[in-house]
Amino acid sequence: MTPVRIILVDDHDLVRAGIRALLEQLPSIEVLGTARNGQEGLELIERERPDIAFVDISMPGLDGLSLINRTAALRPRVRIIVLSMYSSESYVSEAIRAGACGYLLKQNADLTELQTAIENAMNGGQYLTPPISKQVVEGFLRSQQPDARQPLSPRQLEILRLIGEGHGTKEIAYRLDISVKTVDTHRAELMDRLRIYNIAGLVRYAIHTGIVNLNDPS
Repeated sequence: MTPVRIILVDDHDLVRAGIRALLEQLPSIEVLGTARNGQEGLELIERERPDIAFVDISMPGLDGLSLINRTAALRPRVRIIVLSMYSSESYVSEAIRAGACGYLLKQNADLTELQTAIENAMNGGQYLTPPISKQVVEGFLRSQQPDARQPLSPRQLEILRLIGEGHGTKEIAYRLDISVKTVDTHRAELMDRLRIYNIAGLVRYAIHTGIVNLNDPS
């Protein structure tokens, strides 16, 4: 199996060393290198072209949000997972809007969660650590209210559930035995109907409305 190529960008030496040690315990993971700030991180991304970059938000010089924005513009195939000590709604929302596909908290991240976030990223999905997901959902739904007069079809509910569970387009198509194009069409219709125009928003809506149950072990 081709290894997942990863870099770490964080201004704390102990954090970089600790997360690297955890990642190197996972199978099929190759840590290409680490950087101490956003500028070094951007140079490392340009040089190594990783699959995933774990990025802190608060760093001297070029901060994490700026790094995510620049990476999304220059290297859109690089998936960004934020690893931060900040759990506020504003930080999470800004990171997702900038292009991050995951958000973990340093104080809670363990080997299992790192693996889950990586798998979701590589499958085209998103991952928000459970301790922050509920507060983010509430704030998001206050700003984007779905149109309750237009109920979702059974197929749309099914696709919304799979999106909420973090499955990417190809996996959804395989599970439902439909084409990738059909999944894209249903997702676009979902966004129009709910007036939610990004994947992270659909995930939050699915969790908040109970379509996805975070406590379901399956």
